[in-house]
Amino acid sequence: MLSVDEALDRILAAFRPLPAEQVSLADGLGRVLAEDVRARVTQPPVAVSAMDGYAVRAADAAKVPTVLRCIGEAPAGGAFEGEVCAGEAVRIFTGGPLPRGADAIVIQEDTERSGDQVTVKEAAEPGTYIRPAGLDFRTGDLGVAAGRRLTARDIGLAAAMNHPWLMVRRRPRVAILATGDEVVMPGEPLGPNQIVSSNGPSLAALVEASGGAAELLGIAPDSEEGLRHLARGARGADLLVTSGGASVGEHDLVQRALAAENLGADALEVDFWKVAMRPGKPLIFGRLGETPLIGVPGNPVSSLVCGLLFVRPAIETMIGLAPRRDPAATAILGGDLAENDRRQDYLRATLSRNEAGELVATAFPVQDSSMLSRLTSADCLIVRPPHAPPAKAGVRVEIIPLGASAPNI
Repeated sequence: MLSVDEALDRILAAFRPLPAEQVSLADGLGRVLAEDVRARVTQPPVAVSAMDGYAVRAADAAKVPTVLRCIGEAPAGGAFEGEVCAGEAVRIFTGGPLPRGADAIVIQEDTERSGDQVTVKEAAEPGTYIRPAGLDFRTGDLGVAAGRRLTARDIGLAAAMNHPWLMVRRRPRVAILATGDEVVMPGEPLGPNQIVSSNGPSLAALVEASGGAAELLGIAPDSEEGLRHLARGARGADLLVTSGGASVGEHDLVQRALAAENLGADALEVDFWKVAMRPGKPLIFGRLGETPLIGVPGNPVSSLVCGLLFVRPAIETMIGLAPRRDPAATAILGGDLAENDRRQDYLRATLSRNEAGELVATAFPVQDSSMLSRLTSADCLIVRPPHAPPAKAGVRVEIIPLGASAPNI
């Protein structure tokens, strides 16, 4: 069996960043930038007032109180076309261009006005309440670097830099195919020996949260022809993820149904199908014709954990991000753990804080891979390396954060 790291290395080696596409600014949120965003304008384009008040010559407001004559206004979006000379002031509003001759702003709270006479009650030095041209950025400045997943802040900056369109990585199309006569989609009638399938919807959600575009192909029956028929829907996809049928049991059909004698040149070429991990040992990686395939186990927890560890990094590679290699954090162990065997273990756990403010990870006592409710309640996965010795409460362990630390997953 391969180690988790070896398996991930072999999976990631099969993927490259996808080509760029142009999207509107409004559609850029969450996409990964393929080209730098540089300022196409200078902001602010000229020196402007940071406050409502009066534009003056600082020399005229050095000794107060003093009375100046108001000779006009400079509103935001407008301008005073004249020049401020000795003993004069211009009424100005936030964002208004600084008039020629003025070099300071006296805020309106520090003045009194009667007609065109303005009494200045607080002294002002040169530059007071003035935003110089280019304070935020200048034409050509780098705003958002390529390779960044765009946030609301990035969208705002790109807009301010006058970019109505953005070049982003194409979202990978990920086809998802569940298998098994024993499962039906949510809302469908349940037979006496059937259960509701959660793997397709949960994997689709993980794909979308990771930056891909999920396409559910449905549930393939436990027949070779049925599985081949639905698998053909993955043609043209950037990745096919199958759920269930990944082992070599009598009813585990993925490898057998997609073999060369059935599909010829479009057959499944298997790179590996066992990983030394729990949950998730029967993981398939290969290529179905031109389409990479990751086959995750059918147990709901195994399916999502494998999706988190292998599918998400593959998608991140395709959208131009540096793929995350978990574990990403550590915590104090909240309870004793027994010695581990040769498989790397991922234990669902809750997080709390001790009196010192340190994170404490406490594993659930039952870790059965069919218990999806435990995964939903978990705040993290405790990572136990192969052959790890018994661990006492209080030691530091590696964790993969979930919940608020990993939004949407």
